[in-house]
Amino acid sequence: TERKRAREVSPDPASTPPSDTPPLLSPPRAGDQENNDFEDYGLLEEEIIKDDASEEEMDSEGENLFDGELMDRDYQPNPLLDVYDTEDIDDDFHEPMSFDARRRAEMIMDQLDQMGAQGEQLYEDAFTKPRNKRRRRRVHNEFQEMENKLVVEEEYMDLEEISTIKAPSITEWIKIPAVRSGIYQQFSNFLRTYVENGKSIYGPRIEELTKDQLQSLKVNYNHLKKSKEILALFLKESPNEMLNIFDESAYDFIVEIHRGYKKLGKEVRVRITDFPVIHNIRELRWVSLHCFISPVMALVLCTNELLFVVGRQTNLNNLIRVSGVITRRTGVFPQLKYVKYNCAKCGGLLGPYTQDIQNEIKLNHCIHCQSKGPFILNTEQTVYSDYQKITLQESPGTVPAGRLPRHREVILLGELIDSAKPGEEIEVTGVYRNNFDVSLNIKNGFPVFATVIEANYISKKEDLFASYQLTEDDKRIIQDLAADDKISRKIFRSIAPSIFGHDDIKRAIALSLFGGVPKNIQDKHRLRGDINILMLGDPGTAKSQFLKYVEKTAHRAVFTTGQGASAVGLTASVRKDPITREWTLEAGALVLADKGVCLIDEFDKMNDADRTSIHEAMEQQTISISKAGINASLNARCAVIAAANPIRGRYNTSIPFSQNVDLTEPILSRFDVLCVVKDTDLLRKYIIYAKQITPQLTHLDEAMVSELYSNLRKECFAQYINKAKDQHELLLHVLNSLVREKIRIQRVGNANTRDVNIRINVSEFRTQAKNHNIHNIEQFLQSDEFTNHFLLDQEQGVIIKPI
Repeated sequence: TERKRAREVSPDPASTPPSDTPPLLSPPRAGDQENNDFEDYGLLEEEIIKDDASEEEMDSEGENLFDGELMDRDYQPNPLLDVYDTEDIDDDFHEPMSFDARRRAEMIMDQLDQMGAQGEQLYEDAFTKPRNKRRRRRVHNEFQEMENKLVVEEEYMDLEEISTIKAPSITEWIKIPAVRSGIYQQFSNFLRTYVENGKSIYGPRIEELTKDQLQSLKVNYNHLKKSKEILALFLKESPNEMLNIFDESAYDFIVEIHRGYKKLGKEVRVRITDFPVIHNIRELRWVSLHCFISPVMALVLCTNELLFVVGRQTNLNNLIRVSGVITRRTGVFPQLKYVKYNCAKCGGLLGPYTQDIQNEIKLNHCIHCQSKGPFILNTEQTVYSDYQKITLQESPGTVPAGRLPRHREVILLGELIDSAKPGEEIEVTGVYRNNFDVSLNIKNGFPVFATVIEANYISKKEDLFASYQLTEDDKRIIQDLAADDKISRKIFRSIAPSIFGHDDIKRAIALSLFGGVPKNIQDKHRLRGDINILMLGDPGTAKSQFLKYVEKTAHRAVFTTGQGASAVGLTASVRKDPITREWTLEAGALVLADKGVCLIDEFDKMNDADRTSIHEAMEQQTISISKAGINASLNARCAVIAAANPIRGRYNTSIPFSQNVDLTEPILSRFDVLCVVKDTDLLRKYIIYAKQITPQLTHLDEAMVSELYSNLRKECFAQYINKAKDQHELLLHVLNSLVREKIRIQRVGNANTRDVNIRINVSEFRTQAKNHNIHNIEQFLQSDEFTNHFLLDQEQGVIIKPI
């Protein structure tokens, strides 16, 4: 402003000779006299007083910045002011600056501006102190000197400083400004400094994010735990507050590096990947069992590597990771993000207010007129965001027998919108939270809270066996098996080994499980690589058992029957959501079996209309939906293995295959392998012939048979006739007799063995017991009659009588 005022009050160059006024020098330095401050600018004292008076008038009336004369006068040439001080300019001694050096210099100047008085002092020390003019300097040396004086690394709140702050809960503790600032700085430092194998991990990710103008920054949870274990602990326990801090810290860090990103008007969302604990949908807990533990104690336990031991024993409001198959997806709805209101009485603008999922914004009064409304939503300045809901169901094959599959609602926001569709198997990392459901309360008549998962990161299982992590040992074993010339024969025999014969069916099933290679000719015509099989044959030939074996063997399989499946149940359906009353897309069996196997039993029992609906799925491996204004195409990239019975109950070899089954030619053409299963075992015929014969006993001694049967019956029932107490007394007598016999033998053999314990084999005692019609001695060996006088060595099978 002083330079501008000097321009306005400086005399006209035509009327004032240049020699009468000293030339413009460098800005006033510290230590100069106050009277000389304006002499460098050629200002007179009366002009300065006049300028002050005009400033007072401008304060009362305001300065017209768009006055033509004043605005043009700022750009008129003035030889007194349009010169530079050449004393400290040494451009001749410098090389041109590169882009990185210029950006680094700008970052240093920004730091100096933020540091205020301290930054000005550093600037004075680095650039304005007198130097030897004969010494030639380079600009990077000056910046290096300044970098040494600047505090490049910020001071972060360590464990001891954080532990001194108290709070009733972890969530309230994180909301404390000092703690929040410490977490903010710690995460920023993590993004700056985390390296693996000497290379920065998140620097390239940020460069890619800004280059593609994205909003999601993926952060590996294991990296965070390794570098900042405290942040990882509280991210799991209080993810909402921690993720908000992470988003803010990441955004500021990215804007600091790339200033142009701020002009895009986008937000940065930190996405947590590789969360170590994977839950099943059925395992998610609702009940909140509070564990009264202070944040200080949690930090101490964290340092002792007890990361997941402490905390609330519930998944509610925690960070979780679940897997499943998408069965339903809604449309995209607008959701309020930043809300602004207008007061209906005074017209004042209120806001912006941040709208979240849980809380509803309620205004009490207007800040302008203090009235209580009404308040009208300002639709022009209100910011909306995308909102979508999907239904995640337990993966096929993981549902316990006899149980219905569980499901959970998942909320998608921002860039996660339309990232997955029905039929895809995904893993969701997000916050498991409760949501007040009005419809449930009206229906049940008491407060009910529905649970939802607010997704933070979604990963798809696109590849085959993506859920299986093969180790190096596994790969080596598989490669060794592949080198075997008879590996195919071994695989074929491994299919349903409990079923005898049917080698052709086992071969076909093995080939279908392995599958072929799909072709995509110039991205115009796609040929499927999955192999479809139809097993047709006599009843009781283990067709259903083959299907059950495939269901347990395949990594992803969906089992259904012809009588229990409909067209929409096999393909897809469009239904109206009972809560939002919006049309939603729901996947069927073929869509759920994407990248897997769909098993259909009793294929001949299906209606013709239902079988017609799967023509597209079996050949093109897609399912097209055009209903209720929804036009979509879902993937059904799966192999179909079906089983059916002939028309007349048994397969007739005298007529063609097509006449044995009630299936149309189009559906038969979509099966690559047709297996005929006939009941030709000689054993079946042998049994039928044997049942026609009535055997009779001839030339046999009936008295001998009767006596043998009587003895066997008597021996079998002898152990149940006598009472247990009488048996114990008898067995004790038998055992004492054996002991006395052993003592007598020892005395006769060697007089020095009198003090040695007596040892009797259990087998010998059992034999003597059988001579007395006692066949079970185990109960006696555990009775008081035995333990009071004897010891049992079960490993050696010996009974010991202490002497």
